[in-house]
Amino acid sequence: MKKILITGGAGYIGCILARELIKKNYKVSVYDNFLFKQYNVFNDLVFNSNFLLIKEDVRNFSILSKEIKKYDIIIPLAAIVGAPACDKIPKVAQAVNFTQIKNILNVISKKQIIILPVTNSGYGIGEENIFCDEQSSLKPISHYGKTKVAAEKILIEHDNFISFRLATVFGLSNRMRTDLLVNDFVYKACKLKKLILFEQNYKRNFIHIRDVVDAIIYGIENFKVFKNNIYNLGLDSANLSKLELSKKIKKHVNNLKIFITQNRTDPDKRNYIVSNKKILSTGWKPKVDLDMGIKELLDYYQNFDLKNANNLFIFKK
Repeated sequence: MKKILITGGAGYIGCILARELIKKNYKVSVYDNFLFKQYNVFNDLVFNSNFLLIKEDVRNFSILSKEIKKYDIIIPLAAIVGAPACDKIPKVAQAVNFTQIKNILNVISKKQIIILPVTNSGYGIGEENIFCDEQSSLKPISHYGKTKVAAEKILIEHDNFISFRLATVFGLSNRMRTDLLVNDFVYKACKLKKLILFEQNYKRNFIHIRDVVDAIIYGIENFKVFKNNIYNLGLDSANLSKLELSKKIKKHVNNLKIFITQNRTDPDKRNYIVSNKKILSTGWKPKVDLDMGIKELLDYYQNFDLKNANNLFIFKK
């Protein structure tokens, strides 16, 4: 039975990934400082013999380094995510997003596998109608993008790695995030019945959280295929501008009003479209499209008070 360590495992992606790995009979340890006080996201796993919770900060590397040596697979999910968050605490973002990875790579053995989800925001500003693939130049704009690009650069010096360049993730989680673009737009459409767009033609790629988890597990189970490679991870059907996304949401919220303003700018200037052909060539395929995710989110938002969203949701397949 393989042992897996997930740093930041009580976060948005990690709390689903941990459960799915346990279902597949992996032994999973979650290493997390519970920054958002999401203490009950693993209540259902407390007595599971394949689950271990380690409440620690990845910046305390004397402890993390001792833990790392016990595992077959390391999945560093601990991160300060998004341009606004990283701009508020740039030194912490550098320590968690980059130095954590550097420290892990300094102690990991050649036999251990490291799977690192980064971000496709490293592409920065793409050319019109030109898809960014894994060979495209990286031109990160935000501090967030720069820390993730730097982490991937040192990762590829390790012999047993996979890097997933994630599109903007959407969908429900036990540790819910409403700041992500689709999650945010659907929430505002549901509760306010209006969307105010700025820089409405900026494009991004999107991916459902369940497909992110599924791809990571697929990479583990088909490691010989994925080994020492970088993969864009997104939906080819979801390279959309903010305006296109809003119009798609409007199909599900009939009375939604869309307004465009020129008075604001996006702190994260990225604007590109992405090719996901490389990962699709491995045999992996996404299961959740954007419309399915919008319906899922609307059903959730219509039934729950988002003031307590972090701890409300237990996913049911």
